[in-house]
Amino acid sequence: MELLYEKFIRKIEQTQLNFTRSILDKIHWNARLIGIRGARGVGKTTLMLQYIKKNLPIDQSTLYVTLDNIWFANNTLSDLTDQFVKRGGKYLFLDEVHKYPNWSQELKNIYDDYPNLKVVFTGSSLLELLNARSDLSRRAILYTMQGLSYREYVNLTKRLTVPEIKLEELLEDHVTIAREINSKLKPLEHFTNYLKSGYYPFFQEIPELYYNRVEEVINLILEIELPLLRKVDVGYIPKLKQLLQIIAESVPFIPNVSKLSERIGINRNTFISYLYFLQEANITRNLYKDAKGITQMQKPDKIYLENSNLQYVFSPFHANTGNVRETFFVNQLSYKHLVEYAPEGDFLVDHTFTFELGGKTKTNRQIKNTPKSFIVADDLEYGMENIIPLWMFGFLY
Repeated sequence: MELLYEKFIRKIEQTQLNFTRSILDKIHWNARLIGIRGARGVGKTTLMLQYIKKNLPIDQSTLYVTLDNIWFANNTLSDLTDQFVKRGGKYLFLDEVHKYPNWSQELKNIYDDYPNLKVVFTGSSLLELLNARSDLSRRAILYTMQGLSYREYVNLTKRLTVPEIKLEELLEDHVTIAREINSKLKPLEHFTNYLKSGYYPFFQEIPELYYNRVEEVINLILEIELPLLRKVDVGYIPKLKQLLQIIAESVPFIPNVSKLSERIGINRNTFISYLYFLQEANITRNLYKDAKGITQMQKPDKIYLENSNLQYVFSPFHANTGNVRETFFVNQLSYKHLVEYAPEGDFLVDHTFTFELGGKTKTNRQIKNTPKSFIVADDLEYGMENIIPLWMFGFLY
């Protein structure tokens, strides 16, 4: 156990506090059992370590461990917890819980057996966490973490503190808000860089290796997490990568499931299931005409990559501009809002607002008779009336 403490102290010493994610202040850290799920690389580990460094004593009462540590080859989580509590432990942080067998049952037992212990755990974005919550539904508070928003990206790179904007405020007063933001920075100056390489927080570490690292993240999800947690046949992984490249180059991608399943050589129902798993793993974002009660066997009406950076990983020279715009919009809004395939325009948000996306010369011809409809235009610093600059939707979280 001393070895785990040593590793924890080394990690804390290397943890920087010059920039923290907004979600840090939204988590109810006083809860006894907290889960944080999200795709690899979005910053879950850093978030926990920053919270510890900012708020907790670095002594015997606090411990961070990753559950893929070799220590757990001969020791159980229950044993660790028992030793930790007996030594005065109060705050236990568990990383990568999905890599530990029977984690859900042991966490349930820990919650019941140690009422004075607070536990925070992180895990894969796959639904494994949600399925396991059946045992923890009355105990755990679960949060989902995304990569950096455009707002967080500029705050990090320019050392700013631009606040979040609520969607309703943006729609009602976007000209005033754009004026305030433009007084602090030139948002279009940094927007292209964000779309290409600003979503994952590790973009600053070794910039020239950014795409290699993102590719490693995707490969780990496709080749390890999906087969392990969703029983995806590893023989189909190269075909799924081919599908992701097609999505990246499309305008945007409207799937013909029958043709695609035949091309990949997999039956239609299995193929639809795999599309569902790709969204669960935060590799794609599937859009439906009616997103109420989505099932694993429901065919999506449109498919996007989860964020625009992935388009430059799968298609660095042929990423479609219109697809990049729509991917950004869907990614930034889906975190807090319901985004659906629209009968008119491109997107219907929260069953209320219709949005049509395009370049700065985009007109409202397609939505002129649609109530509560807006043009979202790229390459604009300021909008007017119902025309809103695309970059502004990156300030919603």
